[in-house]
Amino acid sequence: MTDPWVALDQGADPVERVRALRRAHETFTEAGTVSRPVRSVVADSWRRSARAGVGPDGSAAVELTDGDLGSYRAEHPLAAVMPLFRELMGTFASDGEHLLAVCDAQGRLLWVEGHPGTRQKADGMNFVPGARWAESAMGTNAPGTAVALDRPVQVFAAEHFIRRVQPWTCAAAPVHDPRTGRLLGAVDITGGNGLAHPHSLGFVQAVARAAESQLALLTPAPAATDALQLTALGRDEALLVSRGRTLRLSRRHSELLVLLSRHPDGLTGDELLCALYEDESVTPVTLRAELARLRRLLGSGVLGSRPYRLSVPVESDIAVVERRLGAGAVTAAMAAYGGPLLPGSQAPAVVRLRRRLADGLRAALVSGGDPDLLARWVTASWGEDDLDVWRALAATRPTAPVRARLAELEAEQSASPGWLRR
Repeated sequence: MTDPWVALDQGADPVERVRALRRAHETFTEAGTVSRPVRSVVADSWRRSARAGVGPDGSAAVELTDGDLGSYRAEHPLAAVMPLFRELMGTFASDGEHLLAVCDAQGRLLWVEGHPGTRQKADGMNFVPGARWAESAMGTNAPGTAVALDRPVQVFAAEHFIRRVQPWTCAAAPVHDPRTGRLLGAVDITGGNGLAHPHSLGFVQAVARAAESQLALLTPAPAATDALQLTALGRDEALLVSRGRTLRLSRRHSELLVLLSRHPDGLTGDELLCALYEDESVTPVTLRAELARLRRLLGSGVLGSRPYRLSVPVESDIAVVERRLGAGAVTAAMAAYGGPLLPGSQAPAVVRLRRRLADGLRAALVSGGDPDLLARWVTASWGEDDLDVWRALAATRPTAPVRARLAELEAEQSASPGWLRR
């Protein structure tokens, strides 16, 4: 093989290669060993798939449907370049009886378009919008493996880990945010064995680069009048980006910005007193002094009064988590969750919001049962004693360390009637 990233050398017999790959796949699923002619990129992917618990007869789960799918797609950055994808790939997909697919950074399919007959066949393996095709869920496949490796990938026929996907061939390339380098997802072309040609890999890579170039034009550098950017999860002192400046807020100013960002119509002085202070003896003068200091920090025209309100939009990591949870995008919500909201705050309204956000996310994790997400929660400082999540993890990944930790927590709970999860 002259190029390990290309599925077939020039002149190779695809029929014979399929036979050899099927024999190798059976050997791997039965004995765990990989033999020729499996490419190293595929062999490594098969091993990752097996470690993730993917079975060769598995099927894709549809995680987003109807309104949840629509709202998640509308908010996703790749929605802005879907017209470009259709322009560059739509005719090729339709005329060649292929499919154009776009997934997010978690391997969840957002758009699947192309030849009607091919779409109907793909429906049989749940290669549909909203389905999760991450490598950890569906084994070796071009979009899932492309986001797992963060590089263009071509997967030919029986190189796919799951048997029902083996009649297909696909090529995918990752797409990044041109300003931050963050992985946004991947663009994929899926169809028959003809796509094993080296040109299909170069084609999707060129399309991905064109999309990144267009995203750079569509997302200019933030202007001084752009919305405030508030980061308050996992921090006692929030960070605020305002007019090109990054400000580290005091604890009280952090609480004020969080509360005002939640109430765009504003809050009265009495409402803020109740939201911020447990001690009813705190006077309005104390609050007004804090607000005056915050107004000077933010600059003119940002903090209004009667009622107290922010006169510019605020985008916060809290709102991002809430939107993603509302759309059913639990993986994306977990990625945005930096930890409990202002964990040191005792302000009553902040405490309520902190609990509501954490409980909503952990309930989604337990309900979804994704072992990777559950493991991320319990290995974080805020989740290491979370009995419910440990139980959910033990149900999906009953390894000896997980069972041992669960037993410890259950013993602690039995010994301490007043024991509370963190």
